[in-house]
Amino acid sequence: MTYRDHPVTDHRSVVVDDTQLVDVREPAEYASGTLDGAVNIPLGDLTERIGDLDANRRVVLLCRSGNRSSRAARHLVDAGFDDVVNLAGGVMAYTQEEQP
Repeated sequence: MTYRDHPVTDHRSVVVDDTQLVDVREPAEYASGTLDGAVNIPLGDLTERIGDLDANRRVVLLCRSGNRSSRAARHLVDAGFDDVVNLAGGVMAYTQEEQP
């Protein structure tokens, strides 16, 4: 089992009604802006907060550049999550895309 990378600029196509959208950045980074509907579970807290997530629902992960979220994705897959998506490029790519 593995996760899949998906471009953050097309996040709306993988975030459906019951998707769990998780921003794994630190609280100060999260407070500076994230995608609508994202909850903050910092990567360092993921192991102890894994019970906050439903393994039977899709989890879409976001971070600054896609590196921390890919580590989080591997961790969730190893823990038995079936539908895990890493938003490649992270907030940096999303913000660049949003620039005029």
